[in-house]
Amino acid sequence: MIPIIVLVGRPNTGKSTLFNRLVGGREALVADRPGVTRDRRYGRASRDGRDFMLVDTGGLVDEARGAAEDETLAGLIAGQTMQAVAEADAVIWLLDGRAGVTAADETLAGRLRGIDAPVYPAVNKTEGLQPALAVAEFHALGGFHEPRAISAQRGGGVAALMDAALGGLPAGAAGEEETGGVRIAIMGRPNTGKSTLVNRMLGEERVLAADMPGTTRDSIAIPFTRRDSRNGNNGDYVLIDTAGIRRRGKTRDPIEKFSVVKSLRALTRAQVVILLLDAQDAITEQDQRLLGMIADAGKSLLIAINKWDDLAPEQKDKIERQFARKMAFVEYPRARRISALRGSGVDELFDSVDAIMAAKRRVFKSAEVTAMLYECLQANPPPMRRGRRVKLRYAHIGGDDPLRVVIHGNQTEHVPAHYRRYLAKQLRRKLGLIATPVLIEFRRGDNPYAGRKHPPPKKRRRRATRQAKK
Repeated sequence: MIPIIVLVGRPNTGKSTLFNRLVGGREALVADRPGVTRDRRYGRASRDGRDFMLVDTGGLVDEARGAAEDETLAGLIAGQTMQAVAEADAVIWLLDGRAGVTAADETLAGRLRGIDAPVYPAVNKTEGLQPALAVAEFHALGGFHEPRAISAQRGGGVAALMDAALGGLPAGAAGEEETGGVRIAIMGRPNTGKSTLVNRMLGEERVLAADMPGTTRDSIAIPFTRRDSRNGNNGDYVLIDTAGIRRRGKTRDPIEKFSVVKSLRALTRAQVVILLLDAQDAITEQDQRLLGMIADAGKSLLIAINKWDDLAPEQKDKIERQFARKMAFVEYPRARRISALRGSGVDELFDSVDAIMAAKRRVFKSAEVTAMLYECLQANPPPMRRGRRVKLRYAHIGGDDPLRVVIHGNQTEHVPAHYRRYLAKQLRRKLGLIATPVLIEFRRGDNPYAGRKHPPPKKRRRRATRQAKK
């Protein structure tokens, strides 16, 4: 088994910065203010050929501060963090070398002394300080491994820290591949129930879910294997819980703006997107914008109307009419009525995801796609352009995420938008796709000698031969 190392500590001690350095990217949201990370974030890392799973957690505050600021949210974050610690093979405790030992550190020390995993104190932000002096007062915490001075931002001392943390752990298989799976992004406006749906799909409380908008700040990717109790089949998935996206004018907090950027990046990584709507709220212009944005990205799309079980029949009729009127401009998505809190309709979401991926994974030869194109052309020929008809000659699949059909021909730059939409709709139907759009890309088949002043090479050689005979 690959070992799990968990990063814990007070807010703003550098946990996410260290996480990004070890994972080798900018996966965690980082800012110079406390409380940015709230959920557990998992990342795969490697050190000298040894693979391990790294977990970034939310900052733990002392009880007085938690009660003063937001007791509910602080308690949820603490619960998430201690649940991650319970799963850990080793814990790295980030401490602030500039602030010294605080009352919150002493409280956290009491919590950590009761766990089974070894704890490695890492005194961060010690740039320019003598290591022995930087860690001197942290020895008073006691009961743990030797404190080490590090700089998560610059990398100083990080290698030695990881060597120590990995030293006593069982080695994971070198080069072991991470379990893959269908990448599903959950998107929507704030407070539509995205985190509740993720927890329901996972079968455990993995991400924070609170009755307040903006609880999720970052995009959290969670790989898991689901066993379908109805047929016993297993399926591998990666759920991506994203931050709620408000209208641009409503997004003023810089951290929230970064969260929106992370959500948009999650969209590009997803194979299937579930757009979550709140059945107890009207369908808004922002819902329409999100639908258009997902369609423009060419992503397979399910629309889940959440909190459906709580509606009276007349309210259901009203939201159905709104949905048909406001969301009809994108015709390919498949809609599902669900309750993320109670779990109704969630199995059907997985069924739809599986059907979408099975359809997308079918392989079509260029001859098959070209035959489909000819059927479309016979049923509705391309329009004329200055007395000449646009000629579309052959087609092939040019990519699967998003799914793209490349069509070669002449005067393709003159194909009007309505005819492009016609081809996309017909080819989507003929390819047997489910809740997945087809993006059309035209390429011109120009004569390579068009516009040249000299004759082709063969003719030049013949002329030169005739002149030589004379």
